[in-house]
Amino acid sequence: MLSVKNLDFSYKLKRKSHRVFDQLTVDFAKGFNVILGPNGAGKSTFLKAVFGLLDYEGEITYQGKCLTSMKLEDKTKFMAYLPQMDVDVSTLTVLEMVLLGRLPELGHKVSDEDLEVTMNTLRAFNIQELATRNFSELSGGQKKLVFIAQTLVRSPQLILLDEPVNSLDLQKQLELCHLLQNIVVEQAVDVVVVLHDINLAARYAQHVVVFDERGKCYDFGTPDFVICEKMLRDVYGVVADVTRGKNGIPVVSPLRSVRGKSMSV
Repeated sequence: MLSVKNLDFSYKLKRKSHRVFDQLTVDFAKGFNVILGPNGAGKSTFLKAVFGLLDYEGEITYQGKCLTSMKLEDKTKFMAYLPQMDVDVSTLTVLEMVLLGRLPELGHKVSDEDLEVTMNTLRAFNIQELATRNFSELSGGQKKLVFIAQTLVRSPQLILLDEPVNSLDLQKQLELCHLLQNIVVEQAVDVVVVLHDINLAARYAQHVVVFDERGKCYDFGTPDFVICEKMLRDVYGVVADVTRGKNGIPVVSPLRSVRGKSMSV
């Protein structure tokens, strides 16, 4: 699926540079992939590199296609990327915002199919009643769902999502992850998602990649293999209990930071 070899990238600062990746090599699996890791591990930077927004060294390929040498406009034909940053103000309605995801350019004529797919996407997110609302009137969580719907409405082959559950309540977090899970299965789409919620990753991901604070790949594999007490201590600096829920899914219960004083629990 997605393969990264010898990825090097540094942010150029005024007097020095900050190296994020040093010869990072990692392979993702087909299906639902989640990237885990602490703050500053390079998770968001990694997605930007895959989409072609950074000038990096190394090689990134997807299904045999070299993304490194591919123009951005060619990537957008089969890839979709949703960053963390959102636009708060727009004069468009929700329907128009999501519909933009179907249009390669503003002059494109809106077809009946475009409208049908857009409305079906709104229904999948349970926000069809917002279709005629002005985007600027929505809550932060509702705006997030609109942006995700705009990302998915084109039916891309590869979807990159950076912390999509931020600002969503618990119900909508579960519904979004379940929807992504269904899209992966029913439409044979590959997804790479950055999450901070380890329990969500354990429940929904088919494949997990863990970055440590140095931007290295600490481990990768199925959630039941990767998510363990040792990983949580080594990567997150957290003492936690990891039990097994239904179907053997890991359940993480954080106890304390390794930097904190010992305490009874």
